Formats: sequence, structure tokens, C-alpha cells
Amino acid sequence: MNTLASFYQNLGLALSLLVIATFLLAGLVKGIIGLGLPTIAMGLLGLAMAPSQAAALLIIPATLTNVWQLAFGGHLRGLILRLWPMLLAIFIGTGAGTLWIGMVGGHWVVRGLGASLLLYALCGLFLPTLRVGAGNEPWLGPMCGVMTGVITSATGVFVIPAVPYLQALGLSKDELVQALGLSFTVSTLALAGGLLWLGALGGGELSASLLALIPAVLGMWLGQWLRQRISALLFKRVFFIGLGLLGGHLLISG
Repeated sequence: MNTLASFYQNLGLALSLLVIATFLLAGLVKGIIGLGLPTIAMGLLGLAMAPSQAAALLIIPATLTNVWQLAFGGHLRGLILRLWPMLLAIFIGTGAGTLWIGMVGGHWVVRGLGASLLLYALCGLFLPTLRVGAGNEPWLGPMCGVMTGVITSATGVFVIPAVPYLQALGLSKDELVQALGLSFTVSTLALAGGLLWLGALGGGELSASLLALIPAVLGMWLGQWLRQRISALLFKRVFFIGLGLLGGHLLISG
């Protein structure tokens, strides 16, 4: 508790309010479309503090909101039975990539991911929806999982190609959001395990992320409330617009 109080005292009132507002917004977006909390939080907090501070604040809110997202929706058992080959491949790819590569991808990798997200969002808004046939899932799911894991190990970004793959399965909006939470949780745990093995996970500021959890959870609850009150077509548009904005942010900021 002393560490938490001293951390926010050192930040000052203005930055403490920025932390609260940032995680409220990031949680709201995640609650509506199922992703975006780490990207939004790191992007906004990185304008005012060191990346290491922003990352420390992010760890607990990101982990617990992912677990919350996967736990609620009523489809968890069916999604695990359907997606376990991809999830296992994500875990293996993320863990192996973290131990082998680490987060040394560089700005060009992040911008490449941003461009891919933006292009995928534009295709989703203006072209017919892609579909993955049931006969292709046994090999395409693990392939996308390994690729997602390796990219996660290099950049910390969990979305490519897992998000396009999951969206192409034809899941309902609630199933899709829960499947994203499941995928992100596996990626986060695998990445944390790899970093712990390397001795790169820790620090006194970690306890300060407990306070950031409060606005993140509140924002996510509000986002989920809004998601239940919009149509499937509107959700699809919001989903792809959100992906496009995240992609544009990564493309510009790198």
C-alpha cells in the first residue's frame, strides 16, 4: 500500500487523473469490441510517462479484464473445445518466441502490424465477410496460433492473425468477444511466463496497477452494457472501426 501511495504521489494529481481517464476509456473500448485495452493505455500513457511505468500499470488491468471477458458469455466450454488447437499453438508460439526472440521487433514491426490491422478493418467494412470452412480449422487454427504467438513475443500485440481468424469463424458477437478474451488470456499468460523465466518481470511499481484496475473494470462493464444494446450489424461496424483506429494508431506511432 505504501508503494502504491508513493507511486501516485510522485505522479502528481494531473498524471493520476490521466491514468484514471485512460483506463476508463480503454476498458470501455474493450467492453464494446473485445480488444484494445493495452494499445490504448500504452498509447495515451506513453505521452506522459516512461514506457516502463505505463507497462507496469497495465499488467494487472489487462490480465484480469481478459479473464473477465473470457469467463462471461455462456460459451466458454464450446469455445475451448473448438479453439483448443489454436490456443495451444498460441501458448507454444508465444513462449518459444519470448525465450528465443524477445521484444526486439523494432518500430517497423509495430507499423507493419498497424498497417495489417487497418487493411483488415477496411476489408471488413467494405468487402464481403471472409469465412473459414470447418474442414480448414484443424490446420489453419494452429498455424494462426503459432504466428500470433511469435508476433506477440516480438511486439506484445496479440491481434494478428488471431483476430481475423476468429472473426472469420462466423461467431456471434458475444461468442467472438469471449473467444478474443480466451485468446488474449492465453497470450498474456504465455508472455508473462516467458518474461518470468528471463527474469524480466517484476518491480515495485507493479502494485500501483491495482488502482488502475478500478477504472478499467468500470469502463469494461459500461462497454459490455452498451454491447448488449446494439444490433449485430452495428456491432460489426463498431468492431471494424475500432480495429481500424487501433491499426492507424500503431501505424502512426510505431
